[in-house]
Amino acid sequence: MFQQFVDNLIFIVSHLRIQDLIDMILVWMVVYRILVLIKRTGTIQMLSGLGVLAIGYILSIWLELFTFNWLLEKFFSNLFVIVVILFQAEIRRALAHIGSNPFFTDASAAQETHVIEEIAKGIIASAQKGYGALIVIEREIVIDYHIEFGTEIDAKVSSELICSIFHPSSPMHDGALLIRADKIHSAGCFLPLSKNPALDKNLGTRHRAAIGLTEETDALVFVVSEENKSIGIVQGGHLTPNAELGDIRKLLYETYGLKYKAFQQGEAST
Repeated sequence: MFQQFVDNLIFIVSHLRIQDLIDMILVWMVVYRILVLIKRTGTIQMLSGLGVLAIGYILSIWLELFTFNWLLEKFFSNLFVIVVILFQAEIRRALAHIGSNPFFTDASAAQETHVIEEIAKGIIASAQKGYGALIVIEREIVIDYHIEFGTEIDAKVSSELICSIFHPSSPMHDGALLIRADKIHSAGCFLPLSKNPALDKNLGTRHRAAIGLTEETDALVFVVSEENKSIGIVQGGHLTPNAELGDIRKLLYETYGLKYKAFQQGEAST
């Protein structure tokens, strides 16, 4: 048995062409990108639903449920169109990302460091000025399905822009600001309020919205209280109050995947 396996392996390798290697690499890249897309969008539930329908289709054949089988057959015959409709936003974003940066998928460490410092400065400046703020950092799971978008901005991250958005005279200051990758995606967004009955009754709407979003996604949220000028960090449905600048910067560096050494160097330079 083992010798037969070795012989088959030698046969395959000896007849392997360079085109076959390229073909396998391309297939691997496509499958990998699809898996990453599924992970980022958090759409496992929709895929699970399609899996249940597939099981139902097989059972309808075995049990001779003709009407149910006909209905599912019509559904799966248009599966490609259905998938495109369900994932149109994610497909559009992925294609735009590939078109703008086909070889290097991640921003440079220097660019990410600049983004981190601007976010940190914007949070601290908002707190010092007494601006209430709600800043969402998107992580792996795309939060499009969990929030109500406000005004799309699509601008580079800067502390000045963050402060201007949360200025009391700004029409977008009551909502949340969404940072996606290295850009401010939108502002004036509305987040789902937490329904946890165990939360402190003194928590305001901003804090409850931050907790509600992080209960459903892996987002990182910073909440600035305009009453006491304190900064709260919310992740995984848990609120850490009275955060300092060092805590904020360290968490941001970890969120963007930069080494802790880079954070220490940033601290030393300030």
